[in-house]
Amino acid sequence: MAKATTRILNPNDSSIISMMESTLKKNWNRPCVTNYGTEVSYTYGDVAKMIARLHQLFRQLGIEPGNKIAICDKNNAHWAISFFAAFSYGAVVVPILPEFSPEQIQNIYNHSESTLFIGGEKYTKELKARILHIADFTMPDHSKGIDMNAFNDLQPDNVHYFREQPDDLALLSYTSGSTGRSKGVMLPYRSIWSNCQFADEVLDFKPGDNTLSILPLAHMYGFAYDFFFAFNIGCHIHFLTKTPSPHVVIKAFQAIKPVVVIVVPLILEKIVQKQIFPILRTRHIRALTAIPILKQVVYRQIRNKLYSSLGGNFYECIIGGAAFNKEVEDFLHQIRFPYTVGYGMTECGPIIGYEDKHLFVQGSCGKAAPRMEVSIDSTDPQNKPGEILTRGTNVMLGYYKNEEETLAAIDEEGWLHTGDLGTVDAEGNIFIRGRKKTMLLGANGQNVYPEEIEDAIATHTIFEESVVVQRGEKLVALVYISDPALEHHGLTRETLQQHLDTYKRHINSYLPAFANISGIEVQEQEFEKTPKRSIRRYLYS
Repeated sequence: MAKATTRILNPNDSSIISMMESTLKKNWNRPCVTNYGTEVSYTYGDVAKMIARLHQLFRQLGIEPGNKIAICDKNNAHWAISFFAAFSYGAVVVPILPEFSPEQIQNIYNHSESTLFIGGEKYTKELKARILHIADFTMPDHSKGIDMNAFNDLQPDNVHYFREQPDDLALLSYTSGSTGRSKGVMLPYRSIWSNCQFADEVLDFKPGDNTLSILPLAHMYGFAYDFFFAFNIGCHIHFLTKTPSPHVVIKAFQAIKPVVVIVVPLILEKIVQKQIFPILRTRHIRALTAIPILKQVVYRQIRNKLYSSLGGNFYECIIGGAAFNKEVEDFLHQIRFPYTVGYGMTECGPIIGYEDKHLFVQGSCGKAAPRMEVSIDSTDPQNKPGEILTRGTNVMLGYYKNEEETLAAIDEEGWLHTGDLGTVDAEGNIFIRGRKKTMLLGANGQNVYPEEIEDAIATHTIFEESVVVQRGEKLVALVYISDPALEHHGLTRETLQQHLDTYKRHINSYLPAFANISGIEVQEQEFEKTPKRSIRRYLYS
C-alpha cells in the first residue's frame, strides 16, 4: 500500500467546548447568527444568554450530559442556538436532515434513543416524541419552555460549560444513504475538534468575517465549515433559509460577500452549464476564442464575472460532497478560477483530503488532511485503482448499535474502508476513480466506472442528470431532461426520440468499447436524491 501520512497530533491538547466558551467571551458584542433577508439576528452575547436559558430547561427536564437531543429544521439561527446549547451541555446531538420523510425522522428519533426533539412545526406534527418547538422554544403543553427574561444580566465571565473527553460521543449523524439505508455515524469530540483545527490551519478567517451557510446543517460538510468552524473564529454566519437555487444563491453571495465559498458541485455545474457554456458556443464567441490572445481576454472576463457573482470577496471556492463534472472542472482550470476540490465523508466528520488552490492538482481531491493518513488498497496505487482507506483523528467511533457494519468499515489496524476507488500520485495527491459499490464488471471482466460514462453523457447539456446501470452484459444510460432543456435545444418529447441514437453514438465515441452504452432511456421525473444532491443510485436498475 502507498501512504500519504501526516503527523498525528494529540487531541487532548485542546477542547472543542472550551473553544466555544472562548469564542463567546471574546466576541460578545459581535453579530453571530443571522437569517439572511430577515430581521432575525443574534450577537455572540445573545447566543450565550439563549444557551443559558436552554441549559436551565434541560436541567428541569431531567436531561443529563450524554443523553441525546435531536434537532430537525431547515438552516436558521434557532437551529444554531439549539445545537450550541445541546453541545455545550454535554448532550449527544442528533442532527436530522429535514429532507427525510416523517417515517424516517420518527425512526431516527427512536433508534437514537433521543430524550428531546427540537424542531420546526412541519417536522413535529405527527411525531411521537418530547418536543421543543424551535421557533419560540416552547413545549406543546406550554407547561415548560425557556424563560426569555432569564439570564439577561449574564456576563462573559459567567460562561462555563461541560468538559468533554476526546473519545466520548459528541454527534450521532445519520447518513443520507445514496447507496443504501441510513446508518448512525458516531462522531467523537476529537473528530469535531480536529476538523475545526484543520480549517484553522488552512483557511484565513478573522473575527467579524461574513460566511454564508447553504448546505444542510445536519450534513457534516455544511456543518463543519460553513457553520461550526466559522462560529469558533467569531465570524458572522448568515443562513440561507430559502431553497438554494442558482439565482437565490448568487443573490445571497453578492449581498453577503463571504470570505470563502463552500459548495457542492451541482451549484457551480448549473451556473457554468446553463449560463456560461451556451454563451461560449455562440458563433461570435467561438470566433473570438479561436484567436489565442482574444481567448485569454474572453476567459479573463468570464472568470471575473463568475468571481463577482459569488461575492467577489473569497480566497478560494472549495468544492466537495459529490463527484465533480470533468468538463466543468476543465473549464474552471482553463479560466484560472480560484477553486479547489476536497474529499471527505460523514464518517470522518468529514475531511479526508484537501489542498490549497495554489498547490491543487486538477482532477484530484487534494492530499491527506492534517492528522489523517490515506492508503490505496492496490498493488500499484499510482496506476491501478484500489479502495481508498483512511485513518486518523477524524475517524468515527463506529455505527450506532450496528457492530456488524462497524467491523466491516473499520479494520483491525484502524483503517476506515471508504468504499471509494482511487489512485494516489508520487506527491500524495488523491484521485477518485469511482465508487466500489457502483463499479460494474464488464462482459470481458473489465472494471467499468459509471461516473466516467456519466461525465461523457454530461457533455450534451440536454441531459441534466444521468445514471448508468448494468442489465446483463449491457450498459444503459437513464437520463432526465426537463421541458425547458428540450425547448432550448428545439426539441419536443416526440422529436427527441429521433436524436437519441445520434447522442448515443457521440457519447460512445468518448469511451472505450467495453464502456459503451447500448441505449438511452429518458426518465419522466428527476432522479431521487439525498439532501446533498447525490442521486440515490440503489433505486435505479
